[in-house]
Amino acid sequence: MKQPVTPDPEPDLDLETLQPLTAAFYLRPPLQVTRDLLGRLLITDGEQGRAAIRIVEAEAYDGAGADPASHAYGGRSARNAVMFGPPGHLYVYFIYGMHFCVNVVCAPEGVAQAVLLRAGEPVLGANLMATRRPASSRRDLARGPARLAEALGLSAWANGADLRSGPIRLTRGRPVPDEQVAWTGRVGVTAAADRPWRALIAGSPYVSPGRPGPAKRKKPKTEKTHDHEEARG
Repeated sequence: MKQPVTPDPEPDLDLETLQPLTAAFYLRPPLQVTRDLLGRLLITDGEQGRAAIRIVEAEAYDGAGADPASHAYGGRSARNAVMFGPPGHLYVYFIYGMHFCVNVVCAPEGVAQAVLLRAGEPVLGANLMATRRPASSRRDLARGPARLAEALGLSAWANGADLRSGPIRLTRGRPVPDEQVAWTGRVGVTAAADRPWRALIAGSPYVSPGRPGPAKRKKPKTEKTHDHEEARG
């Protein structure tokens, strides 16, 4: 029988850590947003209580006609409409007839770029997450995009949610220094899988098990790095 998850002591989250990310954070190219999502907190509040994960892995997707692995590649549809903006909202979709995946919409409205949240470290409400995923160890509660959505109680109702106003918030958290960031090819796609658009916190045990190849501690050449504090949130 699976033992209950024993949560670590809840961290001392100050007001700055819990401050929602600014609008400027999302108004940037997807690789910049992907890198800067690492270390941020995704927090959900509901009738069952509060749960939060620290993002340890994220994956960029480009817009219409630019990325064959993107839902927006063929243009706007009823399914992908949220991807076209406004930025700073959640794009939630259903896959394999059983799982939800959560994406952060970025770039100017109409461009249809987003970042898939692939894995997170539980920081608040681990026992609540365990009630949603009773067969999981603490490490595996949000270790993968479908697990992350389930652990936080996110499903179709969250599609289009504003990440600055709740009940789902993306907050400043604690940004990750460049030396801790690794880039790899994307996971779970067949088209353009070799694009090094998956960013993760190197060495984190909470990163998803998908391994496209050796991680490289360097930034993709397709984008400039983040360059101002406002963009970091």
